[in-house]
Amino acid sequence: MNPAAGQDSLSALAGLSADEATRRLKQFGANKLPEPRPVPGWRRLLAEFTHFFAIMLWVAAVFAFVAGLPELGIAVVVVIVVNGVFAYIQQERAQHAAAKLRELLPAMVSVRRDSRVIKVHSTELVPDDVVVLVAGDRIPADLRLAVAASCEVDESMLTGESEAVSKSPGDTAFGGTFLVNGQAEGVVSVTGGQTRLAEIAALTGKVEAPTSPLALELQRIVRIIATMALGIGALFFVISLFVGISWRDAFLFAIGVAVALVPEGLLPTVTLSLAVGAQRMAKRNALVRNLQAVETLGSTTFICTDKTGTLTQNRMNVVEVWTPAGLLTVNGQGYGPEADIAGDGGEAARQLSVAARAASVGRAVLHEGRWIAEGDPMEAAIDALAARLAAGLPDGGGHAEQPTPSHRFAFDPRRLRESAIVGTTLYVKGAPESVIPQCAGSGTATGARVPVPDPEQARARDMVDEMASHGLRVLAVAQRGLPGPPGATFRLEDAETGLTLLGLMGLHDPPRAEVKVALAAARDAGIKVAMVTGDHAFTAAAIARETGLLGPTETVLQGPDLPEDDAVLAELLDRDGVVVSRVTPEQKLRVARLLQGRGHVLAMTGDGVNDGPALQQADIGVAMGLSGTDVAREAADLVLLDDDFATIIAAVEQGRATYANIRRFLTYHLTDNVAELTPFVIWALSGGSFPLALGVLQILALDIGTDLLPALALGSEAPSKGTLKRPPERRHLMDRALMFRVFGLLGPVEAVMEMTAYTVVLLGAGWRLGAELPPADVLMAASGAAFTTVVLAQLANAFACRSATVPPWRLGWFTNRLLLWAVLAELGLLCVFLFLGPLATLLGQAPPTPGGLAVALAAIPVVLVADWLYKIVRHRRAGSADGAGPRGGAGPRGTGTGGTRVQSP
Repeated sequence: MNPAAGQDSLSALAGLSADEATRRLKQFGANKLPEPRPVPGWRRLLAEFTHFFAIMLWVAAVFAFVAGLPELGIAVVVVIVVNGVFAYIQQERAQHAAAKLRELLPAMVSVRRDSRVIKVHSTELVPDDVVVLVAGDRIPADLRLAVAASCEVDESMLTGESEAVSKSPGDTAFGGTFLVNGQAEGVVSVTGGQTRLAEIAALTGKVEAPTSPLALELQRIVRIIATMALGIGALFFVISLFVGISWRDAFLFAIGVAVALVPEGLLPTVTLSLAVGAQRMAKRNALVRNLQAVETLGSTTFICTDKTGTLTQNRMNVVEVWTPAGLLTVNGQGYGPEADIAGDGGEAARQLSVAARAASVGRAVLHEGRWIAEGDPMEAAIDALAARLAAGLPDGGGHAEQPTPSHRFAFDPRRLRESAIVGTTLYVKGAPESVIPQCAGSGTATGARVPVPDPEQARARDMVDEMASHGLRVLAVAQRGLPGPPGATFRLEDAETGLTLLGLMGLHDPPRAEVKVALAAARDAGIKVAMVTGDHAFTAAAIARETGLLGPTETVLQGPDLPEDDAVLAELLDRDGVVVSRVTPEQKLRVARLLQGRGHVLAMTGDGVNDGPALQQADIGVAMGLSGTDVAREAADLVLLDDDFATIIAAVEQGRATYANIRRFLTYHLTDNVAELTPFVIWALSGGSFPLALGVLQILALDIGTDLLPALALGSEAPSKGTLKRPPERRHLMDRALMFRVFGLLGPVEAVMEMTAYTVVLLGAGWRLGAELPPADVLMAASGAAFTTVVLAQLANAFACRSATVPPWRLGWFTNRLLLWAVLAELGLLCVFLFLGPLATLLGQAPPTPGGLAVALAAIPVVLVADWLYKIVRHRRAGSADGAGPRGGAGPRGTGTGGTRVQSP
């Protein structure tokens, strides 16, 4: 077809009048994407005070006031407020740190109104406006092209396809894409919310992000703790009635016990641990937009990654050229100002590079001695090679003026080639298996045409295999002289036949240095990796093979050929090293849902508008910070500031470390609860004859005062060496291993030492079981001894909880400096609680006697030795090393299967 057909009459369109444009603007509204209504800040803050855990604390506070314990009620309210404000601040900081959704449309555009071209703001465009475009302009709305002279549009923002699409008069150009070559005029068909861009953005908004595994686990823990607290409170109410306490006092006592068993510091500890993880990820070029994404990354079992820029440097260069005259090696890494050819046939190589450049759109610019790609990196590499091989040019090797092609046949996934007509010559480049069969002759340095016998084609195919074995992307280049005058019309099927094979080009897009190591680390960690891209299968498979991503079965799927049966497709996808090419936004969303349906915690990377729905659907949406669009970044949970796949693995490592830290301080918190509950159990079993060692306010002081800072310090523990060395396991946060360590070892050891210290003080004062209660000062000293014992035992427990397999002296006492400061603060608060008269009296305690203090101090080595013996037994049974401890967690969305959990503390 003649691309200039109809051009004169269409160019003569006067466009709308200014008055008509104003009327239509009022009728159709501004040309901008619909903006989702933001959730008000007060509602986000209110949500932090109304989730299940907060409601449980509110109920506990009310019960405390009803029970006549206003001090306890006030303390619990303070905890709720601190928890809510702290979580809100951390979430807001994470939100504002990420890139916000910005308008993708250009600010000013050229339109034809009243028979003249003027500049207007893109939001003022209306249907039937005539838009004038030149190369480099972003298309401001969906247009029906009226003029299309050598017009090519980059639609990768919508389709993911890196190849520019050739456009002709009558074709549609979509808003948000941009013109990379030629000139065009188009009539606006739809604006704003009616554009294809808006449809994809709306599809992204309709997808609800799944509940994170951490949120599911915390909900489960809160339910368990709430059930235990209420059950134990009810039990003590019944026991109190049996020992003769009035029902009113029994009720108040039961409420106090239930409130005391609630781990008030759990949520702020979790939030701070996530915040620390987010800060560490930011230092490694991974920006977290949602705090819970920190942990979800550690739960990842499957990563679907794009290719260009994530796995590779996106800096392609030609390193080998084969012509019938021989094989040549191109030195200089493709980016120096001059090319050094090693081998015979330099003139044939130059002819080949010129022909390939004629069939290309992308260009390269010489800047400070290096070629910089403008447009598609592959075509820019071809352009750079042609310029470097040029001889005798005025700029000493720069670009010669290139004739404008009269027509282009765009790349097609079925043809696997593209071509352009310049004058009376057709230039073709594409996949060798597509181009070589169309050739009937071989070119020579003099341009003569020689018939290609079968052995010559076989030789070319052998060279293709040899280049491919070097990990190169191979392109075949051919040409043909066309009959008739310049500008004559030819059909595609008639033009691309009887070609002359000029040779082959081997291009290399160097993988990022860290990719192979990162892929190996992902596989060591039990994470499957697949490539999901809008590019064609040839490109995707080549890059996957070069980077080591392609699996041993070399499974390469194409979007148009994906099985309609979800079960069949899910089976094909659920393996390591799969490549899925030519996917649409809907197909990418389907891939995400099918993998999640098989129990995977999915991380999905993307950079275009077309990736938004899948990023929103995935458990972790990962957007590109350098090359990505704002829509993709808005839909994502994590933004890679360097677009590097290795950064994802680093973030996974930090996510797993964060999950392990949550298990660490959960072990620490629950151990304390065992020691806090024991005095009530002994009091109940003795029928009230054994005095109560700790009161409700003392327990609250332990939870909020002395335990909180060490727990926060445990939440900042750095990743251990083995974090990514073992496949993920499927356990809950509170699994059997953690429960045994808490309720079968550390908790009972602390409880025994606590009650021993309490009893030693009572016996030292002459009290015997069954006798009347000793004087108040003795009870306060004994209670102070029990309180001191729990604090010092928890001090040792904090160091023990740093690992589930290694004693603290092997980790190094000073490797977690925050924990050292927290322990010093804990000791300082202990002194305040014991020696500050009014506060000690309110808590019902006094400094312990020397005997009680000796037992309390002995609790430190006893806890450490007991934990050490446990780790020795565990090591012998499991043969594990540090960093390979039990990992836990429910499956995604509460399925209980397929989820990934990480190393225990």
